[in-house]
Amino acid sequence: MTDAVIIDVLRLASGKGKPGGAFSGTHPVELLAHVLRTLVERNDLDPGLVDDVIAGCVQQVGEQSSNIARNAVLAAGFPESVPATTIDRACGSSQQAIHFAAQGVMAGAYDVVIAAGVESMSRVPMGTSTIGHNPLGPSIDRRYPDGLVDQGISAELIAASWKIDREAMDEYSAQSHRRAAESAAAGLFDAEVISFPTIDSAGVQGSHTVDETVRAGTTAERLATLKPAFYTEHDAERFPDLNWSVTAGNSSPLSDGASAALIMSEKTAVKLGLTPRARFHSFAVGGDDPVLGLTAPISLTKKMLTRTGLSIDDLDAYEVNEAFASVPLAWARELGADPERMNPRGGAIALGHALGSSGTRLLGTLLNQLEAKGGRLGLQTMCERVGLANATIIERL
Repeated sequence: MTDAVIIDVLRLASGKGKPGGAFSGTHPVELLAHVLRTLVERNDLDPGLVDDVIAGCVQQVGEQSSNIARNAVLAAGFPESVPATTIDRACGSSQQAIHFAAQGVMAGAYDVVIAAGVESMSRVPMGTSTIGHNPLGPSIDRRYPDGLVDQGISAELIAASWKIDREAMDEYSAQSHRRAAESAAAGLFDAEVISFPTIDSAGVQGSHTVDETVRAGTTAERLATLKPAFYTEHDAERFPDLNWSVTAGNSSPLSDGASAALIMSEKTAVKLGLTPRARFHSFAVGGDDPVLGLTAPISLTKKMLTRTGLSIDDLDAYEVNEAFASVPLAWARELGADPERMNPRGGAIALGHALGSSGTRLLGTLLNQLEAKGGRLGLQTMCERVGLANATIIERL
């Protein structure tokens, strides 16, 4: 079978996903178009050679509707012959795009493909696509008569099930910001972050190059002053044993962003004079309890390690998406993972979680960590709405 290799991964620095954020005045098509254009330019690649562009996006409505991947390909100036499609596997959408892209190469369907993701949470707020609608349907309502819950409640349930207290979550979150700030100061994001041209309200031109969501001075003591973010009387009655310890400070912030990965066969890379940086070792997807909601990375990672014959100690780094602090903390406890290898450059609590973009963002951060430390194998995994997860292992070349 043909090896699928990674040539390059890049991203925009995160913007706050609210009015006034760095990208709140920019149409999301332009965000994705910019990373696509920059990806081919910095690799001196003829965009006409791209067999497909597969992009993740969660809120596919309004400015992100009508196949945003294809719209971004045209906006980037790619030849009209380059196809594109947009997919939704919730928070793992662009990680699933990576899977589809690499698997297409391995199957011989693609020579060159781009996996990407985008989300503008400032312009298309989370939940926009379901306003006034029940996306679940009557059969799911009958199967789960008590109803599914907000992901914040799922994070509370995980904290309670694994006995993860508020202090541990706040300390972990402060560490995420500290690691991200230190990584940025050391230039560790320079290989993945590209600048985006901006114009402020006064018409002054500039560029956005620094993650807007990182708070270098955050401490656990400061986070401890925040109120629970997801408490309601209804949920308190349904789940009387919860401690209500999930806050905005130990959750990922609303974010805007876009990212992309250039993937191809090793044979094509050699032909084009490009250097493969890593190959895809293995992939897995899985599901779990949709009420606990965010635990699937645990069972899926165990399944993946069993399938590949690897142990957690064989992995030199792991990116476990920090949707909420309780998610990676429970994952690490169940897997017996080394906390120093988990999200060593900070995670989504600091770097942001621009939903559709996060999977390809994690890939770039993971790859650069392996290269910097001389590691061989790295894992990324992502919890996803209604009990889903993706997991990917790459091998540095």
